[in-house]
Amino acid sequence: MATQRSRRLRKKLCVDEFQELGFELSFQYREGQSEEAVEAFMQRFAAVAVEPNDLVYSGCDEYGFICLARRGSVDEQQRAQIEGWLKQQPELASFKAGPLADAWYPDQPVNPAAP
Repeated sequence: MATQRSRRLRKKLCVDEFQELGFELSFQYREGQSEEAVEAFMQRFAAVAVEPNDLVYSGCDEYGFICLARRGSVDEQQRAQIEGWLKQQPELASFKAGPLADAWYPDQPVNPAAP
């Protein structure tokens, strides 16, 4: 049975039309990368790819989650920008960017009406 919630509560809970989307990232580094090189990569990733696109990255140097720095959702264009930047990085052997997913309730399907 569906739960009836007021618009105010749906917004506060980030559900239904207020669902917020983001995506997971995982990194595999080239053989022989030093800790300093990985740290420098992560700092450059934040400064060049994440923050200028009004995004935030939460996680560690091997995996994490990207979401919008304010209320709202990451869109496919922002996801593609991050992927494009990562493809050009010499430190990475490979990376995986997951599909857009609910940032608050990962087990919930993506609502087609979500922004």
